[in-house]
Order: sequence, then structure tokens, then C-alpha cells
Amino acid sequence: MSEDRSMSLRFPIALVLSIICLAAPAWADYQAGLDAYNGGDYATALREWRPLAEQGNDSAQFFLGLCYANGYGVPKNLELALHWYRLSSDVHSRS
Repeated sequence: MSEDRSMSLRFPIALVLSIICLAAPAWADYQAGLDAYNGGDYATALREWRPLAEQGNDSAQFFLGLCYANGYGVPKNLELALHWYRLSSDVHSRS
């Protein structure tokens, strides 16, 4: 492989690896929240999902809405539930 071709492949490879490395921790946090939620540990689920929801993760936003709507790990608050539900649905309405 020529030196120029080798250099031109470095950036795309570095970009793909960066995306994978950045996405993996977020998925791990989401999955940890889902595992906790399914086990009835709502406090842990909320602790895992809240930062993701604030960063725009639509699945985490939806589950925060669900927690607030049902009072899972937090006082029941339909206004906050609606807020998180709307944020989670806004992602899909922009596509």
C-alpha cells in the first residue's frame, strides 16, 4: 500500500473507532438502567438514565417519563412525565 493511501485511511479509521468508543459507555449506562428498572431498582435506573436523557437519548427520556408518570423511584409528576415524553418524541418528529 502506498504511503498516501495509508495516510488517507487513518482519519476514517480513527473516526469510526472514536464513535464506537464514545457510544459503548452510553449503551452500557442505558443497559444498566434497563436492568435495574426490570429488577425494580428504580433509583439506580434513574441515576443511569438521567445523564443520558439530558444528553438527548430518546430511550432514556421515554423511560424517565414512564418513571415520573407512575411514580417509580420519584414522586409521581405528570408534568415532568409529559416533558420527558415530549423530548423523546421530538427526536423522531425531526427525522
